[in-house]
Amino acid sequence: MAAPIATGMIGRREFIAGLGSAAALPLAAPAQQSELPVIGFLHAATVESYVSDGPGFAEGLRAAGFAEAQNLAIEYRFANGQPDQLPALATDLVRREVALIMAGGDARAAIAAKAATSTIPIVFVLGTDPVRLGLVASLDRPGGNVTGAIFVTTGLMAKKLALAHELVPLARSVGYLAEDPQAYVSDVAMAPTIEDLKSEILAAASLFAWPVIVAEIGRDRDYERAFATFVERWVGTLVVDPSAVFANDADEIVAFAARHEIPTICPRRADVVAGGLMSYGTRQADAWREAGILVGKILKGAAPARMPVMQSTRLELVIGQATAKSLGLTVPPSLIGLADEVIE
Repeated sequence: MAAPIATGMIGRREFIAGLGSAAALPLAAPAQQSELPVIGFLHAATVESYVSDGPGFAEGLRAAGFAEAQNLAIEYRFANGQPDQLPALATDLVRREVALIMAGGDARAAIAAKAATSTIPIVFVLGTDPVRLGLVASLDRPGGNVTGAIFVTTGLMAKKLALAHELVPLARSVGYLAEDPQAYVSDVAMAPTIEDLKSEILAAASLFAWPVIVAEIGRDRDYERAFATFVERWVGTLVVDPSAVFANDADEIVAFAARHEIPTICPRRADVVAGGLMSYGTRQADAWREAGILVGKILKGAAPARMPVMQSTRLELVIGQATAKSLGLTVPPSLIGLADEVIE
């Protein structure tokens, strides 16, 4: 039985409109039947979470001389925040003999792709150290069939909490919505990173003398229990872990936060579009652009083993003005001036 093709709760028109030339629905025919070179696209989260990044990937492909549906075809696979689906989706792409696998949305997509093939080139976009995960030998000389682009996710907690303190000055504690590092089989490799982020917020919160209330989400995705804990402990602001699981469940998380009037600091711009209060982190579209360039070079014959991993470091702050108003918060002019985007 072929692996499921997951493309999220979004129709063809919305998908194409959101991504422009960056995306189309999965091709029905096997890759070898296409006259165009076909790359497999493996994403750990959702179509919706990729919409903000898709134009960057398309721009990178164009810079390398490729455009989807013109001289390149793409087969899309979205795991929708279900990490256990990734190995089957990766295996399906390998079976279709794609020319390359583009893996993003979470490091687990790249891990699944590498486990599925040692010969098909793999390009990743992720916010975790690929050397530590065993994906590449080094950033400068990856070796093997894997290279990609990385963006920063660690080292940002202190700044996130400083922004939260400025926007929610009366907060006296911070909640942290974290993924249970033992929830999925694929999390064996991810557990150290998950624990690093938890240690980082504990250290950052100590600068503000804030206690940290941690709620870990497992396979049951019990957000009601997590938010009940936050309410019971009088959480003044909430930080959400940058996990593909939470990217998939962004609407649900934002809805719980709104219901309980908890200001929420999200990892992605897409989360603010969905109704989150604020996001702060690396502009991931930049990393996707670098990945698109790498994909183009490999399709032209470059070897991944000798292509350095690219690093994206440009940070962006996005504020949801309407959400702030609904929470009775006034966004200070200083934050408006710092913001890269204010969503009304």
